[in-house]
Amino acid sequence: MLLTAILSLSLFGCSVTPSEQQSYSQNANNTLAAENQQLFNRGLSTQQTTTLLDLIPDPILLNLIEQALKGNPSLQRTALSLEANRLSVNVSRANRLPQANASVSANEVENSDTRYSSSVNISWQLDVWSKLADAENAAQKNLASAHELFRASQATLVSSVMKHWLQLVANQHAISIEKKRLALLETNERLIVQRFRNGLGTLENLDEAKTATSQSRASLAQYQEEFASSKRSLRLLMGSNQTEPFTVPKNYPSVWLDLNQLPIQDLSQRPDLRAAYLSIEAADLETSVAYKDMLPSLSLSAELSDSGSSLRDALFVSPIWSLLGQLSAPLFQGDRLKANYKIAQLETAQAYQDYRETLLTAVNEVENTLGQEQVLTQRQQYLKAALNSAESNRQQYEQKYRSGIVALNDLISAQQAVFNLQAQLDTLLFQQLSNRVDLGLALGLGITQP
Repeated sequence: MLLTAILSLSLFGCSVTPSEQQSYSQNANNTLAAENQQLFNRGLSTQQTTTLLDLIPDPILLNLIEQALKGNPSLQRTALSLEANRLSVNVSRANRLPQANASVSANEVENSDTRYSSSVNISWQLDVWSKLADAENAAQKNLASAHELFRASQATLVSSVMKHWLQLVANQHAISIEKKRLALLETNERLIVQRFRNGLGTLENLDEAKTATSQSRASLAQYQEEFASSKRSLRLLMGSNQTEPFTVPKNYPSVWLDLNQLPIQDLSQRPDLRAAYLSIEAADLETSVAYKDMLPSLSLSAELSDSGSSLRDALFVSPIWSLLGQLSAPLFQGDRLKANYKIAQLETAQAYQDYRETLLTAVNEVENTLGQEQVLTQRQQYLKAALNSAESNRQQYEQKYRSGIVALNDLISAQQAVFNLQAQLDTLLFQQLSNRVDLGLALGLGITQP
């Protein structure tokens, strides 16, 4: 009767779910739907148009990306962490299975024969309230979250390799433009020296020409070092300083990203956001486990034992078996279990706030990259118009200089304006292509479909 009463009270206690626990998962889904609606002007969609690898389908770049995915130390460390989470699931799964232990012992007492004993014990905790099942599910959610973080690390690494690749092209262009500028300045300097020797120029003009030439040489040296530094940074991402030499293309590769397809995107494709959502579900399950720790537990154990004066006799010649069913319930533990339950609730709330922060960051990144795409396109149009005007102005100054209408300094200023605009336009093009890689990353494009 006492056992029946205890079980009845336990069942009643477990039938009442915690009323304070909030549905953070549902709140997260509602928040995501609202952000998607505002950002993309439509509801949720599970379509995925492309992957990061499709943005720049260059075979040399794809080979470098493959090497980076295999050799980058940070990514490999994340992969090891993922494997540890996978083993944690096995530990949680094993807790639901019966446990078996075997032992053999020998006891020797003075003036008596040695006694040997052996035993096999099998124990099993019945998962009456699905506490162990919740713990296993929480471990699986944590594993899924770790897998999404691994995917996020892969995407971040790939985007970094792509941007370094574009940076190398930009460095080459800067070197090329500066070499053309330097060649022209050296030609102008020789001309000014010749004119000065003929008494047609001033010492100030000669000094200005030498100053401009020296500044150009200094800039060229800086650009060349930046090119070498970009190569070293790329090798660092690949995880080896002994990588094979590779050829950098002369022109920028096209970064394919059709902005007209953006409305079918969905922020839930971002692996970091998926990981944050899975963390909420894992924390919710861990809260359930903490609550059920306060409820009674039921376990069964069976033991087979034997003893004898020899080891052979002790190995179950005439064993004795016993079966024990045990019901235990926590009575007084100094509010430790209640405190653990409250802590688990707070950790679930923290996981929800982490999700909100990740979502806000995702929206901010998408809006910033979209805004940059528009601004950089407009700036390029304006600079192209300015470059065309500057090129026309340079040609006019060259004609006027040949006719003796304008001074050489005015021609040099017109030439310098062309080179400056060429460098600015190339920088804007690099920024736009790099921004498109950031946009793909912000939209949740990975190296594989989720």
